[in-house]
Amino acid sequence: MSDTTAPAVELDGITKRFGDVVANDGVDLTVDSGTVHALVGENGAGKTTLMSILYGLYDSDGGTIRIDGDPRQFDSPRDAIDAGVGMIHQHFQLIDTMTVVQNVILGHEPTDSGLVDEDDARDRIREVCDTYGFDVDQYLDTPVEELGVGVQQHVEIVKSLYRGADVLILDEPTAVLTPQEVEELYDVMEELTEDGRSLIFITHKLEEAMTAADEITVLRDGKSVGTVDADATTEQELARMMVGRDVLFDTEERTTEPGDVILETRDLRVRDDRGIEQVSGVDLTVRSGEVLGIAGVDGNGQAELVEAITGLRPAESGTVTFQGENFEGMSRRERIESGIAYVPEDRQEKGLVQDYNLVRNALLGNQTIEPYVEGGFIDWNTVREHAADIIEAYDVQPPNPDAEAASLSGGNQQKFVVGRELERDPDLIVASHPTRGVDIGSIEFIHNRLVDMRDTGLGVLLVSSKLDEIQKLSDRLAVMYEGEFVDVVDPNDVTESEIGLMMAGRGASESDAEEEEVQP
Repeated sequence: MSDTTAPAVELDGITKRFGDVVANDGVDLTVDSGTVHALVGENGAGKTTLMSILYGLYDSDGGTIRIDGDPRQFDSPRDAIDAGVGMIHQHFQLIDTMTVVQNVILGHEPTDSGLVDEDDARDRIREVCDTYGFDVDQYLDTPVEELGVGVQQHVEIVKSLYRGADVLILDEPTAVLTPQEVEELYDVMEELTEDGRSLIFITHKLEEAMTAADEITVLRDGKSVGTVDADATTEQELARMMVGRDVLFDTEERTTEPGDVILETRDLRVRDDRGIEQVSGVDLTVRSGEVLGIAGVDGNGQAELVEAITGLRPAESGTVTFQGENFEGMSRRERIESGIAYVPEDRQEKGLVQDYNLVRNALLGNQTIEPYVEGGFIDWNTVREHAADIIEAYDVQPPNPDAEAASLSGGNQQKFVVGRELERDPDLIVASHPTRGVDIGSIEFIHNRLVDMRDTGLGVLLVSSKLDEIQKLSDRLAVMYEGEFVDVVDPNDVTESEIGLMMAGRGASESDAEEEEVQP
């Protein structure tokens, strides 16, 4: 029988090895019932591995899991779900073409005489929605692909609650939400804990951990550094625990002025793979020595805009001009050779070849560029040195050029891609979510590199859903909504709340939005 006075979750001495790499080294974690517990740490610190063990995705090599005081062994997520543990992944585990009700009950369908009792399922879903104030019940027959990101996240939470979860693991739950949606999530988290549920969430945002959590556990190099009360700590203390040194949060005042226009688009229109227009007549300019930031919730045309600029997607109409040269019909390879570096938002699909080691991945995009190629042949010694330099400068773990990309954590993959692209010696950097999934120490390093490169005269086009990042780095800030720029602002003259409203399409009058364009 469960001990009602016991913690909701106890992890005692959890150890996990992947070959010679110790991902979790005797980690202890205690989560009290009815509380929010944040788990923070650098990339590769072992956060996701630890939670994957708790959710039954990995077997541990040592240690004990207790739920409500009872020892448990999870051989699969089904075992964890049956024990009342649910997980909401950063990349939602929903089937786009299926309706909300189909997604929620998938694998847990109520039956009556051998048939799915969908009426019972709907009643149970509505009960969950009524209890916690979700609006999911009005979308029960809507395909998930037609829902906004915030609603999709609510569907994931409802799905776990429908399956009886008393412990919810949330992996980077605010990564793709507007500030208003983040506040709504905080409200939901509060209601869940008031009802006795226990929440564990992985985050790279220290302010977020301090705001939403009751306690915060910091992992470093696979070990638990310590657990602190959220109300009794500071961002600097947490950052010091994470990286073992002080971390600077402020960017120095710029001392240089932007130069000539380096990139320009005019009336650019771009369609997605379904033939739907995602970029609707966008005008923008980026000068040398300037960061133009583009903010917006994912899915509002930023990806298609970037792909048209970098040569990964043809434009329907309009022009892209780089250093005075029209890029119409120019290939991705030619744009790289012209001096455009690109950090893609999807590192796994567009930034790396997962089966390649880091040496071969370091060559990507450089196959025709000296000094990596001489006389038509690849100089693999130079490529290997380049890979090793990236690994050292960007603290990629494990520091092994022969490691396959697939063996690295997502954050370390991101650091390698960023390093490869920023070290190309480009004239323009197109950086799409360059610090997504990256730890605080690496964020600081990447931010400083972008600022340094801007100050040496490079142009930077930065796309990010992190408002603190885009406000801190941008010289001008454009907000994109449904394929258009809603407004263009000085990032120092607006609040996060005002940017959030613009990201939801409510930041400017319709006429203002139609007339606005990004100008020097």
